[in-house]
Amino acid sequence: MSLRAIHLAGEVIPAGKILCVGRNYAAHAKEMGTVVPAEPILFFKPATALAFPHGDDLFVPRAFGELHHEVELVCLLGAGGKNLSTEDASRAVAGIAVGVDLTLRAIQARAKETRSPWAVAKGFDSSAPVGDFIRCDGADIGARAMSLHVNGSKRQEGNTTDMIFTVAAVVSFATRYFTLERGDLLFTGTPPGVGPLEDGDEVVAAVAGVPELSFTVKR
Repeated sequence: MSLRAIHLAGEVIPAGKILCVGRNYAAHAKEMGTVVPAEPILFFKPATALAFPHGDDLFVPRAFGELHHEVELVCLLGAGGKNLSTEDASRAVAGIAVGVDLTLRAIQARAKETRSPWAVAKGFDSSAPVGDFIRCDGADIGARAMSLHVNGSKRQEGNTTDMIFTVAAVVSFATRYFTLERGDLLFTGTPPGVGPLEDGDEVVAAVAGVPELSFTVKR
């Protein structure tokens, strides 16, 4: 069990697996030169990728290469299971926050070329910075605007209504193959506008109704 603790309305929940969805916004799939998927594209980050910078520095070594930002709605599971219906999957969500899926883009591009896993490009330490969680039943996620600014300039903008696959649909799909558990996190995909981050960049990520996430990139 991870020692990384998630605080939710006075409750402390050890973090589990980090499940992520690729290409869950059509405009992002287009900007990456890929097709809209017929079913959710899933990958994992280890629990050690989780970071709670709270306005502090977030260090990613320059030697890792090109670093990109991807703002996302993050869901916390309060319950898990196997082969969940979409209704049960929706009820499994206990909280939401804003997060940034940090990606080593050059490493990911090489992995795509060689049809290799994305583990290094997506799962390195501190690749999943997340803000504070608020309690939210899965059925109440609704339409939430999201954005990401770098040094005060808007880079990304979108809305959860633009997701190709809803949170409930993704969780239900995932549980066909993986047993999900209390404390697991779901990064739900990013809108268009992803781009590079450099040393000293100040990042502010936002999803409507939840606390902002901010950090300064150190390389």
